[in-house]
Amino acid sequence: MGNPQPTPRLGQRQADMREPGWWYGDEQTGWAPAILAPLGWAYGALTARRMRKNPRHRAGVPVVCIGNFTAGGTGKTPFVVEMARLLRGKGHTPAVLTRGFGGSVSGPHWVDAQSDTADRVGDEPLLLAAHLPVMLSRDRAAGARAIEAEGASLPRATVIIMDDGIQNPALAKDLTIAVVDGGRGIGNGRCIPAGPLRAPLAVQMPRVDALLFNGGTGKLAEAKLAHLRATFHGPVLSATVAPQGDLSWLRDGPVIAYAGIGVPERFFASIKACGGDTVGKFAFPDHHPFSEIDAQRLLALSNAKGAALLTTEKDHARLAGQRGVLAELRTVSRTLPIRLRLDADSAAVLDNLIAIRLSPRP
Repeated sequence: MGNPQPTPRLGQRQADMREPGWWYGDEQTGWAPAILAPLGWAYGALTARRMRKNPRHRAGVPVVCIGNFTAGGTGKTPFVVEMARLLRGKGHTPAVLTRGFGGSVSGPHWVDAQSDTADRVGDEPLLLAAHLPVMLSRDRAAGARAIEAEGASLPRATVIIMDDGIQNPALAKDLTIAVVDGGRGIGNGRCIPAGPLRAPLAVQMPRVDALLFNGGTGKLAEAKLAHLRATFHGPVLSATVAPQGDLSWLRDGPVIAYAGIGVPERFFASIKACGGDTVGKFAFPDHHPFSEIDAQRLLALSNAKGAALLTTEKDHARLAGQRGVLAELRTVSRTLPIRLRLDADSAAVLDNLIAIRLSPRP
């Protein structure tokens, strides 16, 4: 069949869903940021107004919020998993609270990794549910109450990890950490749609206790990290996300990589760093709902080139519960397991923050 190319309809949908390239370029370059600036100002003002509201609910257990200043991938999900691992090591029983982006269920609903599908609950909740209990609720206060009410079928949570929600004032937070992509930073400093910010940085930063600078190498990343340390009032943690486990099989033959995440290039670079021979790379929009045409063309190319199919854990989770050719795509596709690791100094700072902020409720 040759190299799979999207149909005109699919290609248009992908183009529409991808973030503009100039979000992370020079904000003075091109006409688009300037034209969209008034819309960005209005969007940012509305979000800032909402963020200033008082919380509607304070949970009976501590709440850790892990979110983004910007739209798009920053490595937030691996940090949620790592935070859960750290909390368990300290004797806590964490549960995740998420809104379930991309799903149809509004909740409150405990995510079942075996029976739920991405179109119901979203791909990230499915991925997280493989590691720990996940409560999906568009109403964060209602979700927190549902977690606190649990106790029969699941161990009672002693801490809630709020997946995203820096801009959501419904639930009081005890510790808030924003994840910043080390390669892209905060972009051009403008609000959606003129830039990637969800609200003005001056409004978001005072509501955050720490920043996690995720990845990034070279002088540009160092300059971004130095700027954050100079402008942020709290600690700036540093971490990297890297593949884990035995990946020697990657050197057994060629692979065709496909990914529908915020920054697919990170995934492709990881394969190369592990010694993989990538003979095809396919970047889909974040949270892309794979179609039968996508699956047929990827499978056909895999057969034609004699190459294994490789995807991310999040994309693999999104294919769960599918039938026919989509189920076949999930079965034959391998994943590249990843883990976020903090440097030693950052791990010590985070331990201290957890000890101070997550003391039991009186």
